[in-house]
Amino acid sequence: MTQTPQDISQDLLDAARKAGAEAADAIVIDGSSVSVEVRGGALEHAERSEATDLGLRVFLGKRQAIVSSSDSRAETLAAMAERAVAMAREAPEDPFTGLADPDQLIRNWDMEAFELFDPTPEPSAEALMQDALSAEASALAVAGVTQVSDAAASYGTHRVHLAATNGFSGGYRRSARSTSCVAISGEGTGMERDYDGDSRSFQSDLRDPAEIGRTAGERAVGLVGARKPRTGGFPVMFDERISSSLIGHLLAASNGAAIARGASWLKESLGQQVLPAHLSLIEDPHRPRISGSRPFDAEGLATQRRVIVEDGVLTGWTMDLSSARKLGMAPTGNAARGVSGPPSPSNWNLSLTQGDKTRAELLQDMGTGLLVTSMIGSTINPNTGDYSRGASGFWVENGEITHPVNECTIAGNLRDMLMRIIPANDARPYLSRVVPSLLIEGMTLAGN
Repeated sequence: MTQTPQDISQDLLDAARKAGAEAADAIVIDGSSVSVEVRGGALEHAERSEATDLGLRVFLGKRQAIVSSSDSRAETLAAMAERAVAMAREAPEDPFTGLADPDQLIRNWDMEAFELFDPTPEPSAEALMQDALSAEASALAVAGVTQVSDAAASYGTHRVHLAATNGFSGGYRRSARSTSCVAISGEGTGMERDYDGDSRSFQSDLRDPAEIGRTAGERAVGLVGARKPRTGGFPVMFDERISSSLIGHLLAASNGAAIARGASWLKESLGQQVLPAHLSLIEDPHRPRISGSRPFDAEGLATQRRVIVEDGVLTGWTMDLSSARKLGMAPTGNAARGVSGPPSPSNWNLSLTQGDKTRAELLQDMGTGLLVTSMIGSTINPNTGDYSRGASGFWVENGEITHPVNECTIAGNLRDMLMRIIPANDARPYLSRVVPSLLIEGMTLAGN
């Protein structure tokens, strides 16, 4: 009989104890996926995969070691445990490592309330192909689209189970259905590309593939004739498609591991204003049908709704057990891990306070400047917050989009930038990071 992830995780713990580990935890992830890609109205590529991955972390006092495998046979589990214990004996001591205390662990949770798994039948490869073909056809039907470089659809499920010698044992399963399309406009050196896509936990929530293809095509055509903007100081609006990257920089700087290392431009900012006073940043890992939702973290601690920034003020760090111990603070239930590494702090679902104006109204307010829809590369100084990224998008004159632009660089300092953000009201509520378009006045723009 096929073993479940829960069975395998318990077998790993038993093997670790037998090999001499004083404590241990195990994580097992199994899943399957099917994906198809089409080109020119025909199937280009189809793939189905199934895999089981397992990781074992063992402790000898304050020494730890981690091993991983994709083989769940009993002899492999025994060899993994013996290897891990041998590695731990040679590892340096870490005074902050170790499992959660039993009284820190989550006791009960209602998995059904999270709606992470779609109970409807798995789609056939033919159904996925038809979605991809529909997206491709809709993109090609847009005047000015010369080709579709990629149209794809996929479906996948996976189960996760975590168990530890402190008594914790818990798991959940997820499903995901997605459709995407990349369209190309123009020819030769004047070619431009853009995309659209959607991924949902429940198949019934997925946007229509024809709409996805049409949007990708229209975006690609809109970029034809792009040129460099002029250099100077201008307001910059980060389109809703990429605005969450700005909030991502704030989250990286408030990550407990970075704070513990002293490598953060926010390290002295706890309790201080980091966003405009009317804005809050909320983490909520309990939103139904959202990819970042989960009842517990990778150390068995309960996840919780947190107001990371309240009325502009930074209220706390994002911490796993190790970083919390280093900082002398309580963990926040934000540990994440894979099978081959230790836990580290990570954020779940986030939402930023939306504004009361549409994107078009904010463009009117900005007057002349840059609307950024795509970014490449980055130079971010984690200690100072100095920010520089390649960008492309659209030039705005007198509040109206006039032409596409590319090959430019936007620069500033994250501390100053975040204090001056003005949000629109166009965030998509079904994303894990709900962040609207953001206007920032007075950034440095390098073009011609």
